Amino acid sequence: MQFYKNGFRGGNPDVKEAAPNRRNRGINEPLPEQVDVLIAGTGPAGLCLAAQLAQFPEIETMIVERMPTNIIKGKADGINTRTMEMFQAFGFADKVKRETYWVNQTNFWMPDPANPEHIKRVGRVQDVADDSSEMPHILINQARLHELFLEVMKNSPSRLEPDYSWEIVSLTVDATTDDHPVTVTLKDASGVNWWATRTVRANYVVGCDGAHSAVRKSIGGELHGDAAHQAWGVMDILANTDFPDVRQKCLISSANEGNVLILPREGGYVFRMYVELDKLKDGEKAASRKFTQDDMIAAANRIIRPYSIDVKEIVWWSIYDIGHSITDKFDDVGPEGDRDPRVFTAGDACHTHSPKAGQGMNVSMQDTFNLGWKLVHVLQGRADASLLRSYSKERLTEAKRLVETDHEWARIMSAPTTRAEREGREEPRIIRQFKANLEFTGGTAVKYDTSYLFGAGTHQALAKGEEIGRRFHSAPVVRLSDAKPMQLGHVAEADARWRLYAFAGKADSSAPGSAIHRLADWLETNPASPVVKYTRPGEDIDAVIDLRAVFQQTFDQLAYENMPSLLKPKTGKLGLQDHEKVFCVDHKGAGDIFDLRGINRDSGCMVVVRPDQYTAHILPLDAFDELAAFFAGFLR
Repeated sequence: MQFYKNGFRGGNPDVKEAAPNRRNRGINEPLPEQVDVLIAGTGPAGLCLAAQLAQFPEIETMIVERMPTNIIKGKADGINTRTMEMFQAFGFADKVKRETYWVNQTNFWMPDPANPEHIKRVGRVQDVADDSSEMPHILINQARLHELFLEVMKNSPSRLEPDYSWEIVSLTVDATTDDHPVTVTLKDASGVNWWATRTVRANYVVGCDGAHSAVRKSIGGELHGDAAHQAWGVMDILANTDFPDVRQKCLISSANEGNVLILPREGGYVFRMYVELDKLKDGEKAASRKFTQDDMIAAANRIIRPYSIDVKEIVWWSIYDIGHSITDKFDDVGPEGDRDPRVFTAGDACHTHSPKAGQGMNVSMQDTFNLGWKLVHVLQGRADASLLRSYSKERLTEAKRLVETDHEWARIMSAPTTRAEREGREEPRIIRQFKANLEFTGGTAVKYDTSYLFGAGTHQALAKGEEIGRRFHSAPVVRLSDAKPMQLGHVAEADARWRLYAFAGKADSSAPGSAIHRLADWLETNPASPVVKYTRPGEDIDAVIDLRAVFQQTFDQLAYENMPSLLKPKTGKLGLQDHEKVFCVDHKGAGDIFDLRGINRDSGCMVVVRPDQYTAHILPLDAFDELAAFFAGFLR
């Protein structure tokens, strides 16, 4: 973490210097007449987007929520490793790791062949595969997650906060103008203003307003899918039990009474249970059956026999139907449109599924992490508005994968066990499927299709472990200036900047004339360089493209004074030198990044990484023309 770049300021370094002329907020304050981006909904998707945009005070952002305040309990709780990598970019991953429950093992329980009315443990699976990520899989109260994003927003230069108790009623898009073409009608949801309506004009609107999204309906989007005709209950409880694995994630299948999923929660005492209830008829909704919390507790006790649960307090509970659906359009244009989109949907507004795979909140935030930097580029004039078409293309593919995988997982979870599974003659299908899904449930299976935002795989062999289209896979390094062991991927912040990681060849110690020196000098001075071309007068030299170098020597074998000036840039109002751009291999046994990620030791390479942490291109260190051509495909 870096601060004091623009002068010393005491106090909490997370609180950024406020930009001038921030608008007043409060129930008695007027709403703005026009904004650049209007976000509907303060769930994880909406807040993830707002936290990104809040860092850019020149972008006028507004986020509205029909509820009067943030939630305090319930809803989703699972955060996968990929999302934790994203949290690192927002600056609160360490806080999340400290507060939360880490899912280290998943245990499987099935009917005991000797006594099928009782369950017994039949297997354990390590929940996060070795070296799949430096981050844990964690469980956290969604309300607490909201608070962390809200804190980032409030501490930002924009001092952004939600406008609570306002909901979107409708919107229209005027395709004949580029001047705030989206007219949004908001309605007071508190009653304080007597259900008054207000009109706000926006350049872009993002609907993160749930499965019943008014934004989606306003652009003609519909959710299409099916139901599994199965009622489930979920409850967060404080309870005592003789079930031995209550502080580990457990998937429990009984012989005749259904299934239970146990998820321990943060704090050491609360845990969540998903409890299978009854099959539903075609067209029947779980709500019509009038299930109660007592029904859930009784069902859970039947399923986990010979063990029992004594519930002391029910923190939150809900009944739901298993369903899977996806919208036919993620924006107001659709796949066949010939104009640039102005309205987008994200999260539950465009895809819904069962909660048991633990992906909903994660995929929702990844939707808006994908969209955020693109909106910043377009609104800052760094990219043409056509860049925004890539959001629907990239995220629709992942939403389809989510729904398909979740559909299969829900089916297997509810399927009865076979005799061979119960008798231990074959590995249970649920364990096989769980193992097969590990990359998916970790969030690291995402691979974006080829487009102008990703280079061709011509030079993929130079960095075999950093696959183009997949997220940049971090690994241990040591920072040269202060010999600090750290993760290379942790230098990336949620700041809409591109990262260019230059991995040096074996003989390169950054002497003048070396490959690293030639690359850095070209980037800093050549008119064809994307750094020169896209950095505006008065901006820091790394405002758009942030160069970092990684050497194969240990820190004591390199001379910092020999590093090129682009790796020691002077930035900020005071022109202070940045000492955190150069890294070398770890020397204490944590692992060699060149070996771990298959980096070619002889020649090295460049790895270009998008602002949302996805590997965009692999190039030789001297591929200047190819690098320039890649950025010219979308930056201006």
